[in-house]
Formats: sequence, C-alpha cells, structure tokens
Amino acid sequence: MRSFILAGALSLCAAPLFAQDQVTLLLDWFVNPDHGPVIIAQEKGFFAEQDLEVEVIAPADPAAPPKMVAAGQADLAISYQPQLHLQIHEGLPLQRVGTLVATPLNCLLVLKDGPIATPADLKGRKVGYSVGGVEEAMLGQILKTHGLSSSDIELINVNWSMSPSLMSGQVDAVIGAFRNFELNQMEIEGVPGRCFFVEEEGLPPYDELIYVAHRDTMDVDMIQRFLAATEKATQYIINHPDESWELFAATAPELNDTLNAAAWVDTVPRFALRPAAMDAGRYARFERFLNDAGLTDAILPVGTIAIDVTAP
Repeated sequence: MRSFILAGALSLCAAPLFAQDQVTLLLDWFVNPDHGPVIIAQEKGFFAEQDLEVEVIAPADPAAPPKMVAAGQADLAISYQPQLHLQIHEGLPLQRVGTLVATPLNCLLVLKDGPIATPADLKGRKVGYSVGGVEEAMLGQILKTHGLSSSDIELINVNWSMSPSLMSGQVDAVIGAFRNFELNQMEIEGVPGRCFFVEEEGLPPYDELIYVAHRDTMDVDMIQRFLAATEKATQYIINHPDESWELFAATAPELNDTLNAAAWVDTVPRFALRPAAMDAGRYARFERFLNDAGLTDAILPVGTIAIDVTAP
C-alpha cells in the first residue's frame, strides 16, 4: 500500500502549486484487480487533474470501512450494495454515491467435475459461507428457485476460506465466492470449479462494488471530481487493457502474478463505465428482495439508500 500513497505524493509534486483537496478512500479488501480504476486514476494522474490527493487505504478488517465513513473517519469507502441496504437499516448514515463494479461477482461455486450439476443437487449437501445474512438470503433464493429450502442443506461457516474448503471436500459448494477470483484460483490449483451466477438463479441484479459516503457530511463537489477521475481511468482501461494491467501490476510486487492477471481479464468488462450513474430500479428491487427474505422490517425509499451526485 505504501506504493500507492507514494504515487499520490508524486502526483501532488507534479501538480500546480496550489493545495489539492485531501480525500481518504478505504478499500473493501486488500488491493486487487477489483480496484483497477482507482489505482489507474492514481497512477495516470487523473485524480491530480481533478485537484485531488487521494490516500488509498486497505483495511485491517473488511467490515470496518463503512463504519469508519459513518463515524466521519474517512471520506469514502468501497463497499457492497447488498450490505449497504442492511447497514442503512441498522442506522448507519451512509449513501451510495458511485459504482465501481456494476454487476454481481458473487456466485455459488462447486467443483466442475463434482456431483453438483445443478443447484437442485445440493439436497443433503454441505454449503459453505462467510458472511451471514445476505449470503444466506441469496442461497435461500437459489434453493427456492430449484425447489429446495435451507432445511435441505447444511450451512457451514468457512471463514473466508472459500476455494480451499471446497477443494478439500469440507463442503460441496460455497456461496459468496467471486467469479473473477476463486474460480481462477481453483483453475490455477488444478481443481477446476464451476459458478452458478446468482443473477441467473433468481436473484435481482445488483452493483457488487460501490462507493459510499456519509449521508449528512459528504462533499458532493469532491465526490463528483473523484468519480470523473475514475470514469476517465475506466475509459483508459477499456481502451488499453494490456497497458493498464502492466501499470496496475507494477504498483506492488504481490500484484504481478498469475491469479491477478487472470482476475484482471475477467474484471475489466464489469467496471462501471459511468460510475456516477444510478439505476434506481436496481436498488428498489434489491431492497424489496431483502424485505421479502425477512432481513429488514420495512422497505426504504431508494433516495435513502443511493443518490446520483451529478443530478441537479
């Protein structure tokens, strides 16, 4: 992470001699190809062009970033649309202000040559998960689509050990695996997997990765400029995928490996081409899904959950 902060400092030195706005961005996880537009915007100087100095921080606890934004300890956090709905219901003063990855990445992952040919084959099987609530609701909908219920399977918390628990035979499937990572990881390990995509198994489509800000104290002008920079970075990635990968991989030695290279290829088509744009119907449908699943007591207006910061 030190290299990204240093990159921001170098960009600052090359900028005109006036103060840039300081922005603290908390990632959802360690730096990986999901964060491509942010890293490319940093490396290409697109943040500096918008008079921004962005400090990119990977969290020690993946659950902490939204809470830190809600507490006023950071300007923006990368989070997940499904979790945002629940966090707002829990009282956190957050709103979605932009999109990073505009399609689901989550999938139900099984062994490619294993006994699960369709989700209906999960009857009597063990299914691993890492995050309760949303993942259980997603799995419940998939099971319902195939005529099963949660009582037909055994849930096991695998504590983020998605592909290892599947490859070792601890479980027969996992929910919450990312199709751009765990699937590639298993291929590299020589134990190919197969994904059942949640949006094809009864789940409403949603934005996987989003930017969230404090509902009451957000700096809308700063966020607009931040999103303009990431939009320019996404355009660069789409137009120059190989050059973008080389630039991204060069920012830290641990990024330049076979898994990240494969994940980059799979992630690029999923970046939001218009990160500020908002699909209100998508948020309304997912809010209703969570309510139908019994995870919320009410259905909140879309404007409480997400906003388009570029709207007049």
